[in-house]
Amino acid sequence: MAVTMAEIQHLRKMTGAGMMDCKNALNESNGDFDKAMEIIRKKGQAVAAKREDREASEGCVLAKTDGDFAAVVALQCETDFVAKNEEFIALTRQILDAAIALKPETLEELLAVELPNGTVSQLVTDKIGATGEKMQLGFYEHITAPHVTAYIHMGNKLATLVGFNKAGVDEHVAKDVAMQVAAMNPIAVTPDAIPAEVKEKELEIAREKARESGKPENLLDRIAEGALQKFYKESTLLQQEYVKDSKKTIEQFLKESDKELAVTVFKRVSLNV
Repeated sequence: MAVTMAEIQHLRKMTGAGMMDCKNALNESNGDFDKAMEIIRKKGQAVAAKREDREASEGCVLAKTDGDFAAVVALQCETDFVAKNEEFIALTRQILDAAIALKPETLEELLAVELPNGTVSQLVTDKIGATGEKMQLGFYEHITAPHVTAYIHMGNKLATLVGFNKAGVDEHVAKDVAMQVAAMNPIAVTPDAIPAEVKEKELEIAREKARESGKPENLLDRIAEGALQKFYKESTLLQQEYVKDSKKTIEQFLKESDKELAVTVFKRVSLNV
C-alpha cells in the first residue's frame, strides 16, 4: 500500500527520523505505524552500537526552575552542527520539561520516564538513528531550596543552578550568584563542604612545593595552611571575589542584599567551557 505524506510527517514528528527513513519504515511495515516505529528504533539502536566508541563532547545544556525545584540536563552529541540544530535543542528542552514535571531523583530514572512518543531513552535512540551521531543524556542535576535560580550561558554549553536559604531573593542578586558559579567554577559553598581528602591533597601539594623551594621543614605546615586558605578563597563560592566587584566576596555581596541571605547549594554543568 502507498503511504501518504501525512503519515510520513506524523512518523517523523514522533521519532525525529528523516523523511526517507520514515517513508521506508512505513513501506516496510505495510503502513503499520507501530511496526514502523519499531523499525526506526532498531535502526537507532544499530547506529548507537556502531558509534559507541565515539566521543560525544558537544551538545546542549539547559536549565529551568519550578517553584522550589530546579533542574539542568545536558544532551550530548558528536558535533557542534548537530548541537545547534533546532530539533536537537527541542529534544533537550522536552527532556528538561519532563524532569521539571516529574522530578526524578536520578539520571537513570529520567531516562526511564514515559513520554507520549516513548521513554526519554527511546527518544534519544531515535535521534541517534536520525542523525547518525552518538548521543547520550550525559548529565542530570537538580536542587531544592526555598528560592532557586537557573542560568544558561550563551551558546547552551554551560548552565548553573543555585539554591538560597530563604524565599523572595532579589532576582538580580540570584542571577549574579548563578553567573559567578558559571564564571568561577567553585567546588563548594564553604570550606566545611570540601571533602577532607581534597583538603589533605592541597596541603600535601603545598608542603611539597615549599620543600622543593628550600623552605625549612619546621615551616612547611604553616606554609601549607596558608596555601589552603588561599585555595578556599579561590574555590569556595562564598569566599570567592565577586566577579563584578573584586573588592568584596560573594558572602559580602549577599549580606548587602539581606544580612540573613546565604547559598545552600549549587550545581554547574558544562560542555567544553
